[in-house]
Amino acid sequence: MNIEEFFQLSAGKWFSHRTSQHLAFNQSENSKSDIIIETLAVDHPEVIKLCQQYKINLSSASCATKITWNGTMEKDQVKHSGSTVLVSVPDADNSAQGKLLREIVDADKTPVAGRYKIDSDGALILTTEDETMSSEERLWFASPNLRMRVNVLKSFGGFSITSFTSEIRMGGFPPAAKASEAANSVSS
Repeated sequence: MNIEEFFQLSAGKWFSHRTSQHLAFNQSENSKSDIIIETLAVDHPEVIKLCQQYKINLSSASCATKITWNGTMEKDQVKHSGSTVLVSVPDADNSAQGKLLREIVDADKTPVAGRYKIDSDGALILTTEDETMSSEERLWFASPNLRMRVNVLKSFGGFSITSFTSEIRMGGFPPAAKASEAANSVSS
């Protein structure tokens, strides 16, 4: 599987259930969200804007996706919603890894590109590090309609949070040929 196939297989509407463990406080919390993932053309205005923010030549971008979420945290029952755009920029010498550009919501922050890597099982590994924290997330498909994620978020102040997320596709299947090809690579 490559990054384009991963994004295509991810397209659709998902129900997400996340359990997070705050290691420093020995507390856990649950959240539930509805997530919509849509692929974007690399010439989409949001993709062009993002490449400009990161000073990346648009021709280097291979694919893009927009993720929109709406959910609640079990503890406080406060609604959390938002969206972000991701753009992959493969390394010139190895398309299985590269930069992952992410939309910056906080205008005061300098954009920091994350890294992605597709491992030998077809899982997507994302790493991001800035001046305050580091994050490593692994995403994979147990089946075409079940996606899993594990994440470790470390603050440079010493706090760590781990999470496990299961996501069940609720609709909006990717194109049948692509889903079939990706599903075959997931199951093998």
